[in-house]
Amino acid sequence: MRSFLRDTSGTFGMLFALLLVPLVVSVGTVIDVSHVKWVKDDLSSAANIAVLSAVAIGSKGYELAVKQDAEGRVSEAETLVYSLFNANAKIDRDSSHTKIEPKVTKAKSLITSEIRYSTDVKLFFGAFLGMETLNVTGVAKAEVATQGPVDFYMLLDNTPSMGVGATSADIRRLQDNTPDKCAFACHQLDRTNNYYKLAKSLGVKMRIDLVREATQRLTETAKATRIGSDQYRMAVYSFGYRAENMGFTEVAPLSNDLDLVRTMTSKVDLMTIPHQNYKSDQLTAFDETLKAARKAIPKPVAPEKGQLAREQILFFVSDGVADAYKPLGCKKLPTGTRCQEPIDYQYCDQIKKDGTRIAVLYTTYLPLPSNNWYNTWIRPFQNEIGPAMKACASPGLFFEVSPSEGIEAAMNALFVKATMSPRLTF
Repeated sequence: MRSFLRDTSGTFGMLFALLLVPLVVSVGTVIDVSHVKWVKDDLSSAANIAVLSAVAIGSKGYELAVKQDAEGRVSEAETLVYSLFNANAKIDRDSSHTKIEPKVTKAKSLITSEIRYSTDVKLFFGAFLGMETLNVTGVAKAEVATQGPVDFYMLLDNTPSMGVGATSADIRRLQDNTPDKCAFACHQLDRTNNYYKLAKSLGVKMRIDLVREATQRLTETAKATRIGSDQYRMAVYSFGYRAENMGFTEVAPLSNDLDLVRTMTSKVDLMTIPHQNYKSDQLTAFDETLKAARKAIPKPVAPEKGQLAREQILFFVSDGVADAYKPLGCKKLPTGTRCQEPIDYQYCDQIKKDGTRIAVLYTTYLPLPSNNWYNTWIRPFQNEIGPAMKACASPGLFFEVSPSEGIEAAMNALFVKATMSPRLTF
């Protein structure tokens, strides 16, 4: 600065003066652009919250739309969208230069919530370029089906690990009554007095029992809540009745006759094994089963004009531990070609990319601290089982539940979330 003040030639001063204006304009433009982006992001977030909250199940807007007999605009719900938008937008806006246009409509079984907004953002340095304001616009839209058609593909894990006692008390009862302190009701056919029959005689509930019963209750819930006989259809699949032909197995075909599906689901039971250590216990092949499920579920089809698309949902119930022949790609320490690991959710991702949502009910894999096999192979990744199952699920469609906490209640809660969740459309 001292050199600048002592300079008498004027050259440096002239250059500085010439560069000052573009420098200020450049810095000012960056500041203005950042400010405009912040405003746009803020308004976009507020708009998304407004349109989703206004038609969320149980909200005032949803109730108003459902109660309205006539199709068309739901004016009281539009007031709610407007209020929610203003409540969540953080920026101060000049009302004379802001337009907010909410719109809630009911058409057939679809409620649509929309908001369009436009506001002039004051620029701090825009005057240098002849611009005092910049207009920011946007639109958000959400929809919820009051009676959307859904096909449920119930995939129930019935592999040997689902023969574990359903509760800690059931596990202890089995261990106290078996010479090797086994907590699994192995359904092996070479022994007349196998542990499966022992569990039945002791009145021990197995995890597979609760899963079967909860699925049957779910068919009743679906039947009681549906509007129209074809709104909900269900199919039920297991991992196979017998270990000798394990794999994706149809228990009940896709049908809107939910009483029939309920009856056929009674056939779901623990997979039988011909003898102990059959196939080195590699009987929980998640990878191959999910690949087969993907083939069985049709891709979503565009609906006719004015109709709702029929949605496909894979409802997956499991304890989340794979045990299969996998010579390559095992994520945990294998035993030769035997791989015991948390579910490899890349196969779930492939199903979701097809447009099918996945609802996951994770029946917590209960620790078995007195079991050497568990301590050696499963305990090291026990804390990874739940997160992997959650990654398999579509957003918002994951429940973890201990059998003693109520599989049936969790399954019904997942059903409600899967069928009645509002979603942003753009």
